[in-house]
Amino acid sequence: MGSGELREIERMDAEEQIRGDEVEDMKRVPPWTRQITVRGVIASVVIGVIYSVIVMKLNLTTGLVPNLNVSAALLAFVFLTTWTKMLHKAGIVTAPFTRQENTIILTCSVSCYSIAVGGGFGSYLLGLNKRTYEQAGVDTEGNNPNSYMELSVGWMTGFLFVTSFVGLLALVPLRKIMIIDYKLSYPSGTATAVLINGFHSPRGDEMAKKQVHGFMKFFSISFLWGFFQWFYSGGEVCGFSQFPTFGLTAWKDSFYFDFSMTYIGAGMICSHLVNLSLLLGAVLSWAVMWPLIGGLKGKWFPSALPESSMKSLNGYKVFISIALILGDGLYNFLKILFFTTRSIYFRINNKDIRIANQNEAVLDDDLRRNEVFVRERIPIWLACAGYVFFAVISIIIIPLMFHQLKWYYVVVAYVLAPSLSFCNAYGAGLTDMNMAYNYGKVALFILAALAGKENGVVAGLVGCGLIKSIVSISSDLMHDLKTGHLTLTSPRSMLLSQAVGTVIGCIVAPLTFFLFYKAFDVGNPDGEYKAPYALIYRNMAILGVEGFSALPRHCLQLCYGFFGFAIVANLARDLSPERIGRFIPLPMAMAVPFLVGAYFAIDMCVGSLVVFVWHKLDRKKAMLMVPAMASGLICGDGLWILPSSILALARLKAPICMSFKAA
Repeated sequence: MGSGELREIERMDAEEQIRGDEVEDMKRVPPWTRQITVRGVIASVVIGVIYSVIVMKLNLTTGLVPNLNVSAALLAFVFLTTWTKMLHKAGIVTAPFTRQENTIILTCSVSCYSIAVGGGFGSYLLGLNKRTYEQAGVDTEGNNPNSYMELSVGWMTGFLFVTSFVGLLALVPLRKIMIIDYKLSYPSGTATAVLINGFHSPRGDEMAKKQVHGFMKFFSISFLWGFFQWFYSGGEVCGFSQFPTFGLTAWKDSFYFDFSMTYIGAGMICSHLVNLSLLLGAVLSWAVMWPLIGGLKGKWFPSALPESSMKSLNGYKVFISIALILGDGLYNFLKILFFTTRSIYFRINNKDIRIANQNEAVLDDDLRRNEVFVRERIPIWLACAGYVFFAVISIIIIPLMFHQLKWYYVVVAYVLAPSLSFCNAYGAGLTDMNMAYNYGKVALFILAALAGKENGVVAGLVGCGLIKSIVSISSDLMHDLKTGHLTLTSPRSMLLSQAVGTVIGCIVAPLTFFLFYKAFDVGNPDGEYKAPYALIYRNMAILGVEGFSALPRHCLQLCYGFFGFAIVANLARDLSPERIGRFIPLPMAMAVPFLVGAYFAIDMCVGSLVVFVWHKLDRKKAMLMVPAMASGLICGDGLWILPSSILALARLKAPICMSFKAA
């Protein structure tokens, strides 16, 4: 389900699902100490592990991870309702499953798998390994032989622990201002609250039963399909995932349907515009540009170079996709900064008017929610002391782990972090766009340039992770606090559950990564786990060190063109009427297939087609069941990764190799 449809559900049902039932619920809101339960923590760990595996696969295959919060909320509800029903059948009395407990489970599990999403396992951390260093070109200027390090569970876990907790406390003192005073909408957080409140209302029982049944049905189908496929994958290029749907010629250019339930489910969650933008990018790159540039071998680049060289065709793939990503990121960064500044300016100038009309503007049930939100305060001194404590630890430990990143760079990062976090969280509250990666990219270029040729690549990649982690986690916390505000959940329990989930995530995410790293060929440009963003981020750092001299011939002119296209496309979409703007492609989505290929874009468009047809046939049922079906497909395929990884580690191959060759 797309964010637009979720907001539509919110508009249709908010008064019934949030306001209609909360007057009575207000009288029986459990204290914050009882909102966090043992069964809730167990459920959070299970859900967090499942989704860590799912998002790690997405990170290491394409790098495109949709928002899975609604899916996680549904799975939390399924898990706890199944748990309580089984205990009741066994004659064991349990405490009722409340919306507050559901919110806490969601917050804890999301903060757990968010470490796998944003911990850099498919981008800046993986960009430090030897394989990515070699792919960037051992003879490339700026790609210093001392700029790589072997990945290990130990130092990656330590890095996550020292960088992840600062973001939790950066904006805690401003929570009331952003949620209550500024009334920022945080659309994803609000949509999740609507879903949870719907589950726990008398009118939501029937809806929840249908969604649970649909989830379990498609979960089973997806898991069994993964198991069935495995039997035919007993070789390098075998199985249904290599089925030449449109012929062998198209298959060689990555145009085929690979029967991935994960990407079909992801396509059902992403908007039609995202999926069609992916397909457009795939056609433009793999059907048009790469064959044309490949035909210029010997003119634009030496014919003796292998295709994987950064001075050969691969260089054009990487740097043109970087140009699209940077153009899109710069435009949206400036756009959010403009809206944030303008909104704050108007709020300051209209402060007296807002206060004078506050009593009339705020509804009674809003006041009740505000009362619960403010009643259980988090002491400001505790948040500030915690921020300073974790910052000091990071300033000491990070330069010891990475000598290329000097301690004074880390100090400057933590001094600027609260301001950057506020800008990002405020913009996310207005637009639902988390721009943390763009803040990280700015830090990457600045630090790479300042640190110089010897240390620039490592300093840029690590500094990118440092800033991105703080800015992203603080924004995620505000989204969760918005959900908690609407579900009458205590901010204290929300912050504690976020901290617990972060601890679990810092342990689970590296272990999940190494499950893939040891079982599969991660980073192979011709394999399933291409991890494209690792090479992209490393080359961004090299660009920061060397400037444009790192580019192949004529690549700079192409990059200028695609950078300009990204800005013009975004500007046209924002300035055009909605009926026109909704057809203008998203440059960031177009960039992903440039390196990865077209196959996953086809999968996601199949998911989009299913949603489109379903909405045409039965819109109400589609809006109800699409999240359940998509979640089931993603979770079933994701769970199959665990046994398939164990089989790969045990060197047990499938008995059959189904492959296709020209006659």
